[in-house]
Amino acid sequence: MNLETKWLEDFVTLAATRSFSQAAQKRHVTQPAFSRRIRSLESVLGLTLVDRSHTPVELTEAGQLFLVTARNLSEQLGEVVRHLHNLEGQQGEVLQIAAAHSLTLGFFPEWIARLRREGLPLNTRLVATNVGEAVHSLREGSCDLILAYYDPDAALQLTAEIFPSLHLGVTSMLPVCAVTDEGAPLFDLDSGQSVPLLAYSAGAFLGRSVNSLLRQRGLRSTTVYETAMADSLKSMALQGLGVAWVPRLSVTAELARGELVVCGDERWQLPLEIRLYRCALVRKASVRLLWRKLEAGLGAPAL
Repeated sequence: MNLETKWLEDFVTLAATRSFSQAAQKRHVTQPAFSRRIRSLESVLGLTLVDRSHTPVELTEAGQLFLVTARNLSEQLGEVVRHLHNLEGQQGEVLQIAAAHSLTLGFFPEWIARLRREGLPLNTRLVATNVGEAVHSLREGSCDLILAYYDPDAALQLTAEIFPSLHLGVTSMLPVCAVTDEGAPLFDLDSGQSVPLLAYSAGAFLGRSVNSLLRQRGLRSTTVYETAMADSLKSMALQGLGVAWVPRLSVTAELARGELVVCGDERWQLPLEIRLYRCALVRKASVRLLWRKLEAGLGAPAL
């Protein structure tokens, strides 16, 4: 039986409030996410626990009987976890952060190190993922924060009232390619000739931005490789297979070593803003503390 412990706590809270909206607020998730979790619990058990035809909601007979077990399991598990934390001397909550792949290496380590140096000893767990999965995790309450590039068109599909964000820094998308034996770029964007393009998959935010730029500049190109990950495009560019647009923070070392070069002037570059997103319904102490510190001026690393 694939039963998640958070569903038990959700059900206990719903039984206490008899309101999906109030229970969702107490559990620090959106009401749609909370409702889906209760339905998942019912699906796993094969039982209807809640009579939704009444206001306030009522528990079915099966729900009333299961409530006793849910309370006992939640309380026992909480006591065991608290005991284990005391044994290991752990202090504070762990922040679960979902981040775009290129930010996990190029931005996150220096950013979190600076926060710790400035007196904010955060315990973090980082998950590298795509933006769609990150948004789903934040909506479902399975992560606390999202670290991502700001997409002005989609705005991460998150409403600012429920999912506020903070500006952390800026970087840029650079067109890069490998070099000849003499150190010159293998490809020239201003030559008028068609160039092999290392492209982002359809629908990716970075890809939409690059494609818009290419249309504006009238670049002649042939797509020779496609992926959703900037680091994969960088690897292909290092092999001399084409031109890739990647975040500057992802190619700092390769540019410094001369393995890659920027093969176009500023007209071929795109600005990128890095933002941190949270759910306003979450009352987790470590999230609130981090947010206050960032609003008070704790900065991001220079990019």
